[in-house]
Amino acid sequence: MQDTFSIPSCFTPGEPTADDPTSIAATRSGRSIVASVYRTMIAGHCRLITVTWCRDVRVHGLSISVVEDSDNVDETNMISSKRHSCKVELRPWCFWRKHGWKRFHVEGKPVDVFWDLKSAKFSGEPEPRSDYYVAVVSDDEVVLLLGDLNKEAYRRTGSRPAAIDATLVSRKEHVFGKKRFVARSILSEKGKLHEILIECSNRSSSSSIGRSNMDPEMVIKVDAHVAIHVRHLQWKFRGNQSITVNKARVEVYWDVHDWLFSPGLTHALFIFKPRSLLHSSTSSSPSLMSSFDGKDSDADGSSGFCLFLYAWKLE
Repeated sequence: MQDTFSIPSCFTPGEPTADDPTSIAATRSGRSIVASVYRTMIAGHCRLITVTWCRDVRVHGLSISVVEDSDNVDETNMISSKRHSCKVELRPWCFWRKHGWKRFHVEGKPVDVFWDLKSAKFSGEPEPRSDYYVAVVSDDEVVLLLGDLNKEAYRRTGSRPAAIDATLVSRKEHVFGKKRFVARSILSEKGKLHEILIECSNRSSSSSIGRSNMDPEMVIKVDAHVAIHVRHLQWKFRGNQSITVNKARVEVYWDVHDWLFSPGLTHALFIFKPRSLLHSSTSSSPSLMSSFDGKDSDADGSSGFCLFLYAWKLE
């Protein structure tokens, strides 16, 4: 499966693309991973910046990377573009690493990353929930600020707020489970966190010749409410359906082919794409299928934001 914004290529079976670093990391390490892509001004140009959080039983990790030439790059080709990055590993016995700063250069101009995670609340997830900040500074402006300790961040960086706020383009989450997969994520650029629960089960059904067959089905819940119920999953392992969350229309795509037909550690891909209620949707909307270009809004009423959820099935 590929997770670029060209949706038809997403709905093909197979292993994660070799160029996708988050998929490779999740496959090899079994880490829960969250990666968010923002568009912001860095070194005088509008660029894509990726913030990746990962977690396993021993360590939390934070990685920030910037695509050098983002003027001609969207998520379709950003993987092959030149990147600049810094990484931080947060181990329980390395208290000093929980706050600090690092510098890297983009086209010869300095970019500083400040963080304070001493009191961060993680709640068992890769990304902190509260009591932290991560700030990216370019040209004496805080071009990206994450967390809820804004005052502390501006005081520490000594920089002013950016004239233009960063825009959240996409978010990728990798979760692991056997039959239940839980993720807490936003479903719009500035929306609140929602709990997304995906459950798979097998129901016995009798055939015309009296045999008992297993009939897999799947339920997708948002904030404990059933949003999608797919029966006969072996025939409907790829599809899409519109749901409504807090009066907002969200188009949901799924591909669970590898869960059903591939052995070993496999993953399904779920895509959540917000849309405007002012625009109607159909189960086979070609304009939506080609609209994942990383821009702020699309002509068909869908926003630029998109959530990719990878659910890895353990044996």
